[in-house]
Amino acid sequence: MALAPDGPVAFSGEPGAFAEDAVLAAFGAAVARVGLGGFRDVFEAVAGGRAARGLVPIENLLNGSVREVYDLLLEHDLAIVGEVVVPVRLCLAALPGQSLDAIERVYSHVQALGQAEAYLRTRRWTLLSTYNTAGAGRLIADSGERGAAAVLSPRAAGVSGLEILADDIAGSADNRTRFLVLAPGGSGTPAAGRPMRTTLAFAVRNEPGTLLAALRAFAARGVNLSNLESRPSREAAWEYVFWADLDADATDPACAAALTDLAGVSTLVRVFGSYPRAEA
Repeated sequence: MALAPDGPVAFSGEPGAFAEDAVLAAFGAAVARVGLGGFRDVFEAVAGGRAARGLVPIENLLNGSVREVYDLLLEHDLAIVGEVVVPVRLCLAALPGQSLDAIERVYSHVQALGQAEAYLRTRRWTLLSTYNTAGAGRLIADSGERGAAAVLSPRAAGVSGLEILADDIAGSADNRTRFLVLAPGGSGTPAAGRPMRTTLAFAVRNEPGTLLAALRAFAARGVNLSNLESRPSREAAWEYVFWADLDADATDPACAAALTDLAGVSTLVRVFGSYPRAEA
């Protein structure tokens, strides 16, 4: 657990959301926290000084990357200063007194709907996407909507006063989501005995061999890439930005040399931070 920041921590969603679980795991129950309407709101709150830190999801074990967050990182001048991994336990919950047979509609965030897809497809329910898992429960509770259920955490169901109709409906009992800790600037603090991770974005010319040359910069220095993603560039059609997680600190000599080599064969290199890897 990191030291509590000097100010509130922003997350996307309602009380009981998995993002709030991430805040609690990172900073403890005493930290001031504020739930916002979406990922962009979290970025803007930190960039604008209304929050000292922000927590956003970046990767789920079942559904993969949260690609909107990659785009928002490029838009904002923020640093990644930490990460936390949160277990994801999903249930189906509705207003008290209803049965599974009475449910016609199921609300949740698209990521949660995807994680529970195998279970949800066992019935002919209409699946409706909302901005947040806990928000789906709050929507049903506030409107008193019968015939509707939400996919959310058991804690969020309890916060909204919903009754659990089916528990542990995710596609894997080991489902987890990795969250990034955002700050206005600075870098992660090395922790004794803790391996570090560095997150960066880079772009290369759209020519044969340019991506290979970029990846060789890491291979030649013995720096491992634990993750590599691509996103469409906002600068030109059919051009791409590559995102990488390195199993190293950017200040390590080998990693620093690799980044220098990368700059020589890339049109863009942006390092977002080095920080202790979360204990999975």
